[in-house]
Amino acid sequence: MATIEHPVCLRPGDSSDLDAVMKVMTEAFGDRYGEAWTRSQCAGILPMLGVSLVVAREGENIVGFSLSRSVADESELLLLAVLPSRHREGIGGLLLDNFVERSRSAGVTRVHLEVRDGNPAIEMYRTAGFRPVGRRRNYYHAPDGRRFDALTFAQDVFS
Repeated sequence: MATIEHPVCLRPGDSSDLDAVMKVMTEAFGDRYGEAWTRSQCAGILPMLGVSLVVAREGENIVGFSLSRSVADESELLLLAVLPSRHREGIGGLLLDNFVERSRSAGVTRVHLEVRDGNPAIEMYRTAGFRPVGRRRNYYHAPDGRRFDALTFAQDVFS
């Protein structure tokens, strides 16, 4: 994985970051595979107990984000996106490591995520210690009618 060329810092995000988060999501996911969430879905989940938004900032610009949810002793990475122009700089790995470490610090014993089969991020998840544990057939629905499987990955974490 390449190293980050510019200083990127992570900070907790909130609803005031939604415009920038939606810009990153639109650029990162587009509408090819049906992976992106709507603004109302993001706004609706943010106030829920156990939900965390983390933004990756470079100066005043948000270049990536993660959205996760913790319930009992498990955490789920709901979304992770980085601007395509910033791919392969280590920003996604930084966000992923932050998710795992925050989960571990909170006493979580297992973290998991779902990703579209064929998504290049799968290699990052495998490198970070996530292992495949399931498949949801035809989970993602593209606007053109195509369907794509979701792969479920998990990792046991211990404090």
